[in-house]
Amino acid sequence: MAIIETEAPLHEAHRDNHTHRDVNGGWLRPAVFGAMDGLVSNLALMTGVAGGAASQQTIVLSGMAGLAAGAFSMAAGEYTSVASQRELVEAELDVERRELRKHPKDEEAELAALYEARGVEPQLAREVARQLSRDPEQALEIHAREELGIDPGDLPSPTVAAVSSFGSFALGALLPVLPFLLGAAALWPAVLLALAGLFLCGAVVAKVTARSWWYSGLRQLALGGAAAGVTYALGTLFGTAVG
Repeated sequence: MAIIETEAPLHEAHRDNHTHRDVNGGWLRPAVFGAMDGLVSNLALMTGVAGGAASQQTIVLSGMAGLAAGAFSMAAGEYTSVASQRELVEAELDVERRELRKHPKDEEAELAALYEARGVEPQLAREVARQLSRDPEQALEIHAREELGIDPGDLPSPTVAAVSSFGSFALGALLPVLPFLLGAAALWPAVLLALAGLFLCGAVVAKVTARSWWYSGLRQLALGGAAAGVTYALGTLFGTAVG
């Protein structure tokens, strides 16, 4: 009895603590991509303008314009992309729903064949398919997962994707502009703050991936720094040629 009493709580504790992170949600990818894109693109834009020997007012104006244009563009692009993907999935679900209604036996046999292909004994596979097919909605969910690789009840939201990308892009793009808005007269505080933001974003992203925080942070810092360096050099080159 003592062994049973000690093992049961351990089993329950393992079951309660065995959780996974959300990998299907519609907010993570656009939020991360938006913040990174906002930081890199606006930093590169501002350093490019600064390289052309533009005034401080012009640099700030270009940063604010880049923030607004980029945030709206990201939101519109994400909304359209996710909405189109969702509409395609819903169209495929309608096809599967019609097939289940018109040819239930064929779909049941198809499901049994899928389980057999995965190593389930034929008789057991047919019985499992028969029981799962009794509920039309459950049958649709099972077929969608097995054939399409999707969960009908967990489709990404276009609105969530758009709002996430808009807010994260605006927040990222604000960092290079912020020192100027607070009174800075030189470019280097904006560059330092933006690079620190890139490192922080990379480190945060590592929390939901298998990468170490320092590797992810340094990778983003290096990419953003390279983009800023190249655009500054191009701005200097074009500014000299135009001037």
